Amino acid sequence: MRIGILALAAGLLALRFLPALPPFWLLCLLPVLGVLLLPSRAYPLGFFLFGLSWACISAQWALDDRLAVELDGRTLWLQGQVVGLPERGAGVVRFQLQGAHSRRAELPARMRLAWYGGPALQAGQTWRLAVRLKRPHGLVNPQAFDYEAWLLAQRLGATGTVKSGELLRAANGLAGWRDSLRQRLLATPAQGREGALAALVLGDGSGLSTADWQVLQSTGTVHLMVISGQHIGLLAGLLYGLVAGLARLGWWPRSLPWLPWACALAFAGALGYGLLAGFEVPVRRACVMVGLVLLWRWRFRHLGVWLPLLLALVAVLLLEPLASLQPGFWLSFGAVLLLILIFSGRLGAWPWWRSLGRAQWAMAIGLLPLLLALGLPVSVSGPLANLIAVPVVGMLVVPLALFGSLLLPLPWLGGGVLWLAGATLDLLFMLLGQMATWLPAWLPGTLPLWAWLLVLLGAWLLLLPAGLPGRSLGAVLLLPLLFSPQPRPDYAQAEVWMLDVGQGLAVLVRTREHTLLYDAGPRFGDFDTGERVVLPSMRALGVRGLDLLLLSHGDNDHAGGAPAIQRGMPVQRLVSGEPGRLPGRLQAEACVSGQRWEWDGVQFSLWRWAAAGDGNQASCVLRIEAAGERLLLTGDIDSRAERALLASDMALRAEWLLAPHHGSRGSSSQALLAQVAPRAALISRGQHNAFGHPHAEVLARYRAVSARLYDSVEQGAVRIRLGAFAPAEGLRHRARFWREK
Repeated sequence: MRIGILALAAGLLALRFLPALPPFWLLCLLPVLGVLLLPSRAYPLGFFLFGLSWACISAQWALDDRLAVELDGRTLWLQGQVVGLPERGAGVVRFQLQGAHSRRAELPARMRLAWYGGPALQAGQTWRLAVRLKRPHGLVNPQAFDYEAWLLAQRLGATGTVKSGELLRAANGLAGWRDSLRQRLLATPAQGREGALAALVLGDGSGLSTADWQVLQSTGTVHLMVISGQHIGLLAGLLYGLVAGLARLGWWPRSLPWLPWACALAFAGALGYGLLAGFEVPVRRACVMVGLVLLWRWRFRHLGVWLPLLLALVAVLLLEPLASLQPGFWLSFGAVLLLILIFSGRLGAWPWWRSLGRAQWAMAIGLLPLLLALGLPVSVSGPLANLIAVPVVGMLVVPLALFGSLLLPLPWLGGGVLWLAGATLDLLFMLLGQMATWLPAWLPGTLPLWAWLLVLLGAWLLLLPAGLPGRSLGAVLLLPLLFSPQPRPDYAQAEVWMLDVGQGLAVLVRTREHTLLYDAGPRFGDFDTGERVVLPSMRALGVRGLDLLLLSHGDNDHAGGAPAIQRGMPVQRLVSGEPGRLPGRLQAEACVSGQRWEWDGVQFSLWRWAAAGDGNQASCVLRIEAAGERLLLTGDIDSRAERALLASDMALRAEWLLAPHHGSRGSSSQALLAQVAPRAALISRGQHNAFGHPHAEVLARYRAVSARLYDSVEQGAVRIRLGAFAPAEGLRHRARFWREK
């Protein structure tokens, strides 16, 4: 039976790695084959097919619930109920709408919307809204958050922007009560940590600042501010321990058997906390795990510890097969697996301080291969930070926050308890901030499979009990983390990445020994693509510093992410077409026409129109030539600046042309295209952008010169091997079943 359950789990997990879902006829055939195989020795394969077919069917339902293609980009009036806790920040309200319906079209069951300058929405309200709807779409880069996978895992079938709205019905029920509690928590003075308390009590992290999240990520303590298995398990453990302690002291009623009552009260507390937190997928997963652990403790301890963990894994995936698309799923089960591996079967009892230290050591080493596989940063300060933060948050802050919330009807008492919890959190954040400054998070470059397998083996060896032969070899096997060779371009060739940054531009150019970044992407409110997209992508590609950061001009969509780039890695030189108009008081040299240099056999040339009348016209143009193949990066120059460029002495014929000004109507003139004669053109833009880029007339001009178009919306990030005279590669074409083609 254990083999069958293991095979069922493998089938459910296989969904995560499928490039495409099987066709409908095959999905119907798989369960039939599974039934036929059950009576035979091949019964594990039957269980595997059951798991795979259920996971694929569930995923297909989610894909079928996406917004229809013909509605993509259209504005509709619709009506629905706000669910979850709306997120407020930087002048925008983000929320989820459920049960939306329109007289003009069939809509997904659940959508994620943004309302810029919108009112203070509350969970449980019913609104009539005018929404510009979009199909799920995310940026695709060498290393970045997979927004499309996250939307599918949340079963969100559309996104959109609210244009106007009318409140039809006030908030009511549990959702309205949760939102009211959040307002009371945020209005209660708690040393400026009201947002963190709302995160711990209700699972609402919108009150935490960007700086707070950066500190948590750098110190590996994000899990402490997100209601997860740790918080649910902690509350269940406290209630279980309370009953067990009363029974040991003889204060528990003898007529009530303490063990089933302890398990029942612990599970009731876990469910209550889960409902308070909104009972989202991670919380449901935690409640299932806690319930199975308590059931094992009550009646099935003779089965050991591995079978309950396996049953919890299967139960979670049967309830929500798409959970495997989320990194939190792998990290939570990986952490539990490591704790069982470390503490089960050991001889003797360890003191509490040694157990806590051993647990943090296991998390730091054991989760390392998983973090690398998921492309997540590795916190160097994590073991020490968690050694302090876990007991402080788990044993002090969370109980105080929950107790203070219960006492809010008595403002003087509840407010005092919450103030104490907030003061404790404030001191903790100050300490974590110092640790983050001393030891920031580290994102290794992408490892080849052989190097990752060595790291996995090394981590496993280090976690073995002391004294076993070969254990010390584990440290040697971790060396690929530091010395794994990153592929570099050949001499006289360059690797060029047009990153997918939405309505903006960021182009990375690498020669054998040097690296240049042309523009740094935009910053929109609290979303900085320099920090969230460009930096992680460069680090994943093995870039640890820039020889030159070249900002074509000062517009936000080209220079908004530059301060984050300069904070995140060393920049030897900064040049711009508008040095006096850069964000963050960046100090830059002026772009000088005619400046030329060579890196590793690759030639670079600059041009800027001296008579530019505005920022777009002042864009610094960069020409790159590798082994006779040329790329022309043009910033946002318009047709007037293009005529000046044509009149210059720069040789313009090039195989690759970055479409000026994202393909706007006033750029990419016929004269420029005739002179450059590009074989291919690059267009960096945002989906459904408000400017209508690229314009239909511009696209027609490129087609007239037989230029192949590489559009970031359609291809994601685009990689060019300049000097190889080869076609470019778009990352969106790497098959993922949840990804729009």
